[in-house]
Amino acid sequence: MTRERLQILRDLFVAFAKMGAITFGGGMAMLPILQREVVYLRHWATEEELLDYYAIGQCTPGIIAVNTSTFVGQKQAGIPGGIAATLGMVFPSLVFISIIAGLISNFADIPAVRNAFAGIQVCVCVLIFNATVKLLKKSVIDRRTAVIFSLVLAGSVVVNLSPVWFVLVSACAGAALKALEVRAVGTERDGQ
Repeated sequence: MTRERLQILRDLFVAFAKMGAITFGGGMAMLPILQREVVYLRHWATEEELLDYYAIGQCTPGIIAVNTSTFVGQKQAGIPGGIAATLGMVFPSLVFISIIAGLISNFADIPAVRNAFAGIQVCVCVLIFNATVKLLKKSVIDRRTAVIFSLVLAGSVVVNLSPVWFVLVSACAGAALKALEVRAVGTERDGQ
């Protein structure tokens, strides 16, 4: 393996280990950090690609953030890159969980600890909201995407379904609506 290839794998491991170490609240909370690190700082993916990886990460078994890191790593350096990014993402959690598991029962009832976690949860909600607004501006770009967004939003409020179903139905709806749009434009051209 060349020195350059090893450097890419090291960069993937370190970048995702850093993200894994500073993120609280799961995959949704990690979205703004992934955007900043993967899209803006390192240019490993575009916002659209990251959104696709994230959507697929929700549909595949496992943790969304880990799945997304695997996709980004694989894009950069193939299968070894996917492995390096995945190991980087999970390494801090394994260390933290091992330490916390030994100590949590001693500190869980301390009011300061409970209050700290309550504060972290509120912060995570704000970070998720900000990332959602940014992605919304990039994703809802025309009538077709606005209709899909509205239907999925309404459906997710009314019906308790797995996100997998919403992603699959949205993909089919997007393809069908685009095909209808292309057919309508073709019919208009033929009529002129």
